[in-house]
Amino acid sequence: MELFSTAWFSALLAIILIDLVLAGDNAIVIALAARSLPVHLRRKAIVWGTVGAIIVRSVMTVGVVWLLKIPGLMLVGGVGLLWIAYKLLAPADDEGGHAPMASTFWGAMKTIVVADALMGIDNVLGVAGAAHGSFDLVVIGLLVSVPIVVFGSSVVLKMVDRFPIIIQLGAGVLAFTAAKMIVGEPFLDPLFDADTAGAILARYATYAVAVAGVLGAGWLTARRHAAAQQHRPGIEG
Repeated sequence: MELFSTAWFSALLAIILIDLVLAGDNAIVIALAARSLPVHLRRKAIVWGTVGAIIVRSVMTVGVVWLLKIPGLMLVGGVGLLWIAYKLLAPADDEGGHAPMASTFWGAMKTIVVADALMGIDNVLGVAGAAHGSFDLVVIGLLVSVPIVVFGSSVVLKMVDRFPIIIQLGAGVLAFTAAKMIVGEPFLDPLFDADTAGAILARYATYAVAVAGVLGAGWLTARRHAAAQQHRPGIEG
């Protein structure tokens, strides 16, 4: 594709639109992962989490042809993202055990990078497809996504501080994204892509179970955690 040609600019516009549409999920996961950090570390977590996520996504983009050949990739990514969504809802373990919610800078980094690697599959495939093999467009697409995600994460984090319900809404969005990945798994096409009432029901049931399951599991974990805290020695009920 000739540089700065009409086709080149059309492909660039398509990539920017893909980044705008898909960056919302990434902004949510970064904001939720950073919300439990001290205020002075939040901006650092957002910036470096985004950088780490972009590096992972760059590697995935380079290997996109190989990735397309991996059977079950979307299914595994979707299931992994469901776990990430649950972890972002579950309260941290005060005793420092296997804390589900990141409460340290490096814990937040791990959550952000892993979640973005799982969610980035659709972005990578979309950008690579829109670039039509043009490496310069792939690079520009990755660079464009950085400010979008950083700005979006900052906005979401401020909203989370004011409206805690956004935590549940954000986890629900991530669970829905995970369900879309599962439904989009090619080898599950006979189950989800058939033009039948059963396939339509299976799709909607997957979305409903994913969202309700994540929110319900997060609520139960938070409730048990609160009850355990009340019964700990030295804490009055």
